Amino acid sequence: MYRTYTTPWKKIARIKDVKAPSSKPLHQEAIKASYLSIAGNALLAIVKAVTGIFGNSFALIADAIESTTDVFSSFLVLIGLKYSARPADQNHPYGHGRVEPLVTFAIVGFLIMSATVIAYEAIRHILTPHPMPEPFTLYVLGGIVIVKELFYRFITKKSQETKSTSLKADAWHHRSDALTSLAAFIGITYALLMGEGYESADDWAALVASGIIVYNAFIILRPALGEIMDEHVYDDFIDQIRSHAKKVPGVMGTEKCYVRKTGMTYHVDLHVIVRGEISVSAGHKIAHDLKDLLLKEMPAIADVLIHIEPEGIEHSDPLL
Repeated sequence: MYRTYTTPWKKIARIKDVKAPSSKPLHQEAIKASYLSIAGNALLAIVKAVTGIFGNSFALIADAIESTTDVFSSFLVLIGLKYSARPADQNHPYGHGRVEPLVTFAIVGFLIMSATVIAYEAIRHILTPHPMPEPFTLYVLGGIVIVKELFYRFITKKSQETKSTSLKADAWHHRSDALTSLAAFIGITYALLMGEGYESADDWAALVASGIIVYNAFIILRPALGEIMDEHVYDDFIDQIRSHAKKVPGVMGTEKCYVRKTGMTYHVDLHVIVRGEISVSAGHKIAHDLKDLLLKEMPAIADVLIHIEPEGIEHSDPLL
């Protein structure tokens, strides 16, 4: 059913007949990436813990702690992705996509918690004499840095393809893990080169790594907060919408265009300028045709609310 509202100044048409293309394939891709992330983090956490214990390296043990929190955070991402894939319902007319940035907030909490534990334990080990790390730990760390960086690049690619905020946060988890492993590699190398008296070099490396983790946590938090607050960061996306709108017969131009992101999809409010003397039915058809085109050409759009504006009337926009 089409619904049209008329005021002395404008006709607002909201078309509900056409359903947006399903984002199910995107969710499936994101979920597959999340499963891989969980498996990789779990395996590496075990490798790091065993190597750290037998190799006398707290930096590696700290790395294992960070990877263990990664497992839980990746599991949260998986739950969030599955929940966000639920269709819109009566209680959630815009869908369930906003759970993604909420999951990202939880991931940030895990990162800060793990960084605090690592910093505390690193300081404790610095103040307590302990044996020199074993040389074989360097081989393990070198392999971990490479693997985690590959994970980061893969998950980042998937987050860009799916527009998933939580998956992007998970990718940064892998990058922070790579950085902590690199810090441990540098610390242990320095300790082995300098010899007796420098056993705590890898503990200092772990302390530095905790600071890197906190920094990455705030990098992850920023875009998620912007999504929750409907921050305007979609200029390129809006340019595409305006470009497609010009293709529809009867559209003389576009005015206001607002975009909000919910999960992996977008909801659009678009004001379209048409000739002032056309009928309500004609304006309604233009809005219908435009919405059909946008949903076809831009599958990331879940819904469009189109406002029909008559030509020649000034319309103030408080945001401009």
